[in-house]
Amino acid sequence: MRRFKTQKFVNSLLLLIPFLFGGFIPNETMMPAFRMKKIVLDAGHGGRDPGNLGSRSREKDINLAVTLLVGKYIEENLPDVEVIYTRKDDSFPSLKERPVIANKNKADLFVSIHSNSAANKSAYGTEAFIMGMKHFESNFDIIKRENSVMMLEDGYEEKYEGFDPSSPESYIMFNLMSQAFFENSLSLADQVEKQFKDRVGRRSRGVKQGPFYVLWTPSMPSVLIELGFLSNSNEERFLMSKQGQEYMASAIFRSIRDYKNQIEGR
Repeated sequence: MRRFKTQKFVNSLLLLIPFLFGGFIPNETMMPAFRMKKIVLDAGHGGRDPGNLGSRSREKDINLAVTLLVGKYIEENLPDVEVIYTRKDDSFPSLKERPVIANKNKADLFVSIHSNSAANKSAYGTEAFIMGMKHFESNFDIIKRENSVMMLEDGYEEKYEGFDPSSPESYIMFNLMSQAFFENSLSLADQVEKQFKDRVGRRSRGVKQGPFYVLWTPSMPSVLIELGFLSNSNEERFLMSKQGQEYMASAIFRSIRDYKNQIEGR
């Protein structure tokens, strides 16, 4: 009889524990759910910096057109996400100012949109870059070209503390980067390239790593997208067309939407 009463007391105590200590037991359902509320879209180059030049196009124009379309699709289909632009016209925000805009606004995502070029006119395809040092040597030409934009700024030597975009030694500092946002950046970059390949039918050159200044300083997941090669006449024609710009922008939008759903569902 005593054994029965003891067991009954234990069972009652077990039932009370969640109520007595519920406030002290970690519970995932009690944690605030993450929501992607702000995204910064960065149209690469602009103003006195035309970026890469095709036979009939300027990179800065294509970047801006696609970026504005991406923002339009987000605003129409993801009304809970605020879109912030580093530029909405032919202005020239400095390389340093672009990620600062994202940091000041406490953005949840930073996407920088560019167009590529190469001495080999037959080169074509899309690429997505995330911050990292893997295969640094093989990607150095494009890294140097994108980072050299800082040399167009007055007093860039002081502003960027002696950083020389053409010197491999200057990139040692990038080895100290935080890995905090690597996985999320990689997840978005993978989705961008998948959309370009599977939905738009473009040739994907894959996701790559590079110590781009514009990716090094944002305090959030960040991706730099190369839409294609303006040095390739066929790809230039596609990127200059309204349909091509809409296709590429919608692919980037879908990637952002799917990325949002993925991280908010974790």
